Amino acid sequence: MTILFNLLLIVQILSALAMIGLILMQHGKGADAGAAFGGGGSASLFGATGGANFLSRSTGVLATVFFVCTLALAYFGHSKPASSGSVLESAAPAAAAPATAPVQPAAGQIPGQ
Repeated sequence: MTILFNLLLIVQILSALAMIGLILMQHGKGADAGAAFGGGGSASLFGATGGANFLSRSTGVLATVFFVCTLALAYFGHSKPASSGSVLESAAPAAAAPATAPVQPAAGQIPGQ
């Protein structure tokens, strides 16, 4: 079960990083106006409009993979057996231990001398 959990976690991280890269490579809506005045849109790797379709579809596929991995990780994380208690409950007995009384200096003695 931990192998599947780790595999899903790796796929989710890689898809998130790839999505970030693809989103940063895409042009905004304002880039079309610049291409009309000789922005060099036809000299791109995927043609005049092929890059936008390829990048947006790839982003959609990666977003789907990321979403499915997130749901699977949430399911596997929820189905794990709960521990014996929370961290706060285990730390509570140590904090409730009685403190020792502070040592009072003898009359006429100044602490630190």
